[in-house]
Amino acid sequence: MLRILLVEDEAHIRDAVKLNLELEGYEVVSTGNGRKALELFDGQHFDLLLLDVMLPEVDGFDITEKVRLTNTEVPILLLTAKDMSQDRVTGLKKGADDYLTKPFNLEELLLRVSKLLKRSQRQKGDPLSLFEFGGNKINFETFEAITFRGEAITLTKKETMLLKLLAERKEEVVVATKSCKPFGVTMFFRAHVRLTTSFCRSENTSRKTPKRHAFSIQSGGWDTSLPCDPGI
Repeated sequence: MLRILLVEDEAHIRDAVKLNLELEGYEVVSTGNGRKALELFDGQHFDLLLLDVMLPEVDGFDITEKVRLTNTEVPILLLTAKDMSQDRVTGLKKGADDYLTKPFNLEELLLRVSKLLKRSQRQKGDPLSLFEFGGNKINFETFEAITFRGEAITLTKKETMLLKLLAERKEEVVVATKSCKPFGVTMFFRAHVRLTTSFCRSENTSRKTPKRHAFSIQSGGWDTSLPCDPGI
């Protein structure tokens, strides 16, 4: 089921839009606060964001800009009472895919949502959703993993992003200073410590030296291109 994050501070509009989206078969998570919206997006997977521009604490433009730092693919549809061309340009420049002015026709909104989702699903093609290495199994869509020891782990969104980055850039050196910006430096190294402990070394009972799948490098980052056996 496709998931939509609906951010609208007017309760009657939020409830009406949420109900109609759910009748169309979407799973909808809603909030009326911009900061809460960023927290929800940071911790969950969404297929589309439906954002009012005028929001408390963090407005729709700023949400769009922050989302685009880490995710350039999720469709964003802005809703606003402002009918000025400059506001539409601002939203599109910050990364929105579409713009609808209030008061809007509900049927038009549903059509725009449907078209954005269809286009997004076509563009995704066959994304990397599952990855296995050294007995570890990672599901990038559900944020779940099973280690080589058989332990089930629920990953945070940033840990999942970091693992996916390494999986997508096999045979490369991934330098922390270039890669940590979307994560935030503190979260980047916190994720690094937990993931290195859980995944980067899998035990090989026939060897004294464990088999490694990613190597920390002195300059700060990982090298996934080195041989798996570090005992050479």
